[in-house]
Amino acid sequence: MTKLVRRFLFVLLLLVALVLAGIAASWAPDKPAAELAAKWATPPSQFIELQGMQVHLRDEGPRDDPLPIVLLHGTSASLHTWEGWASALRGNRRVIRVDLPGFALTGPHPKDDYSTAAYVSFVRALADKLNVQRFVLAGNSLGGQIAWSTAAAMPDRVARLILVDASGYPMELLVGQVIPLGFKLAAIPWLQPVVRNSLPRSVVETSVRNVYGDPSKVTPQLVDVYYDMALREGNRRALSLRLAQGYTADTRRLAQLRMPTLILWGGKDKLIPREAAQWFARDIAGSKLVMFDELGHVPHEEDAQRTVQEVVKFLSAPAAGS
Repeated sequence: MTKLVRRFLFVLLLLVALVLAGIAASWAPDKPAAELAAKWATPPSQFIELQGMQVHLRDEGPRDDPLPIVLLHGTSASLHTWEGWASALRGNRRVIRVDLPGFALTGPHPKDDYSTAAYVSFVRALADKLNVQRFVLAGNSLGGQIAWSTAAAMPDRVARLILVDASGYPMELLVGQVIPLGFKLAAIPWLQPVVRNSLPRSVVETSVRNVYGDPSKVTPQLVDVYYDMALREGNRRALSLRLAQGYTADTRRLAQLRMPTLILWGGKDKLIPREAAQWFARDIAGSKLVMFDELGHVPHEEDAQRTVQEVVKFLSAPAAGS
């Protein structure tokens, strides 16, 4: 064996050793749902059987509220993202927040269906299960896309609509888009055997910091929530399927919406830039747009107090024609 071959083999073995060491250091197998529920599903959390899933939700506030508020989170988030809004609203309003299929403690959809139509069907089934006939529907990012799609499909039941940095327009139209690192890794097919068994906490932290206007607001406790929700059994596979199924919906249906609509947006959103906020305001007749210049993609979480003030004003304003 020549000296050159020996040197090549040494370098190759060294690289393999480094890769294996990196995988070992970031090794993070799935965590059982029951284990995570003991930590993150304390009262007032509950689980209900719906569409073949045990769905995690929190249903708080007065039972006699004629228009409960339903809150839908975005990709890789959870109902915990709405804690600030729920705290501010539940004294006077019934607030229902839920972990969507594919994420957090609800976990994967039994049919691996993460289409917009499947999510609309889920929201309808949830409202039926909770005996909520008419409601206010709010959503962030993917949750916003589900919210406006549900409003278009169920205009007789969605009384008011709140969109927070919502998705739905073709991604190729969004100039300046910055995809969080965790989403990039989950979207690479050949990486899936590794991604589904290893997850450096730093990847999750980087991804969360990416969606904040002020990354210094991201605390270790906040990262803990996102990290544990990502590790729930089956969620990493579900994320790769969700990303593969895309984020574009039929935005022509926005012109059909007639319910009062509030659009909240973070001016420093790097994932769905502020141009999209203008498109929603243009395409939804009579809608109101409020821009928070210093906030990012999750303004309801980054500054719950300021954003929920706009929600309170919106909910107390009379609907046109009333």
